[in-house]
Amino acid sequence: MAVDVGSVRNQPPPLEGYDLFTENRPLVEALRREGGAAWEESAAALGVELGGEPLEWGRLANVNAPLLRSHDRYGERLDEVEFHPAWHALMALGVRHGLHALSWREPRPGAHVARAAMFVTYSQVEQGSGCPISMTHAAVPALRAEPALAAAWEPRLASLVYEPRLLPAAEKEGALCGMAMTEKQGGSDVRANESAAEPLDGDDGAFLLTGHKWFCSAPMCDAFLVLAYAPGGLSCFLLPRLLPDGTRNDFRIQRLKDKLGNRSNASAEIEFEGAWARLVGAEGAGVRTIIEMVNHTRLDCVLGSAAIMRRAVAEATHHAAHRVAFGRLLAEQPLMANVLADLCIESEAATATALRVARAYDEGDAAFRRLATAVAKYWICKRAPEHVAEALECVGGNGYVEESVLPRLYREAPVNSIWEGAGNIQCLDVLRAARKQPDSLDAFLAEVALAQGADARLDAALAELRGALSNQDGIEHRARRIVERLATCLQGSLLVRHAPHEVADAFCATRLGGEGGLSYGTLPRGVDCAAIVERHRPRVR
Repeated sequence: MAVDVGSVRNQPPPLEGYDLFTENRPLVEALRREGGAAWEESAAALGVELGGEPLEWGRLANVNAPLLRSHDRYGERLDEVEFHPAWHALMALGVRHGLHALSWREPRPGAHVARAAMFVTYSQVEQGSGCPISMTHAAVPALRAEPALAAAWEPRLASLVYEPRLLPAAEKEGALCGMAMTEKQGGSDVRANESAAEPLDGDDGAFLLTGHKWFCSAPMCDAFLVLAYAPGGLSCFLLPRLLPDGTRNDFRIQRLKDKLGNRSNASAEIEFEGAWARLVGAEGAGVRTIIEMVNHTRLDCVLGSAAIMRRAVAEATHHAAHRVAFGRLLAEQPLMANVLADLCIESEAATATALRVARAYDEGDAAFRRLATAVAKYWICKRAPEHVAEALECVGGNGYVEESVLPRLYREAPVNSIWEGAGNIQCLDVLRAARKQPDSLDAFLAEVALAQGADARLDAALAELRGALSNQDGIEHRARRIVERLATCLQGSLLVRHAPHEVADAFCATRLGGEGGLSYGTLPRGVDCAAIVERHRPRVR
């Protein structure tokens, strides 16, 4: 038998040239359901654009990591970061579509949900550039604690113009804002910070900051919200890279972090040596001020993880729909269909939860969002790495090589669990909220109870959860189990009310009813795996 060694057969066509939004059916449904339908056309336009050349930009931005230029050739400090053109193309696209500002540019019902759906769509292509976009979006509500600063900066932060050049803020059409909280000795314990802020005589609200920050992501931003100790206690400050007269602030980049993933995004260690900054909010109220920013970036961690899961599902289901093994398509083989359907269910649960939480931001539902943001941040971000690993295995060796997007997703997946407070921080925050703000727990459980009576497994899980919450003995030791149950009960309630029966039934059976195993692909018999997979598989035109 003659063999043509140059021919290529039984390989899936590239997953490109498709609408990343419209082909994500659970996301489209959630956008409509949660109040963002007015933006569906905009979301679809973004999805179409992202399915083209930006897929390649995402690859290029990650294989060409940013470089630090600490000094020029004459020895003068620059403290600048050089990025590949693909990074700038992605940033310009995201800013042009308003992902950094839609909630504030169009403050009407559904804006947060619409922005969340578009952020999920964008983040399927590239996660690192989502960091400065997320922080810029989240900075606005924190800055509003100081109306004069907000009046000066908000128009720049909400601009649809991406301006990467280092210029005085007053000369820029658009600006970006970052955040720097953690220090070497403290990490998540920001009360252990040591950076000091000295009031500047003759300039009310101005301070000189001296100290360091151990993690400052996107150090090329135009300004940063930072924490430092003023005479009145730990306080929040807005620190610009350039002073009002155009000279460089004493903001020094010591080095860029060599990270596991998130390679396209520069994360830096920085130092301040008398850096000029303005107070945001009251002295001593730094955590209370900056937490407004953190709440929004935590939600974006949830959205980012939902996006990673969706991209992983798209890659795995697309591959299985075209690859033949042992005489049948992979998607037609019962065990592979079980695995794929299980991955799809997890992705749909994450998407439904993320957009429901986003609606709470639209509605000003502080009680529900207080608990739900932390619960979703813990659980959905925690599920992403294992989810991507299983999707990668579905694709096999083709998924393990760097030509595939899956290795990048796998490296990317853990970061959302770490940023804005790792898992234990989220769980302890949930316990603290339940204890100090009982209305937040009441609102959360009331949302879950909207599906009461529709599924016996959900009812039983909710009853078990109420019992676990009422028992305070050793509750901190049990915090992860409690938050996991809060998350799966919320997801079960959302799916029972809104998802197709086969999705909701399989979720409740495995995540709540104990009928599944410890790995993906252990759905019980009777689940319509084919229907679930078809619901999630993207169609390439």
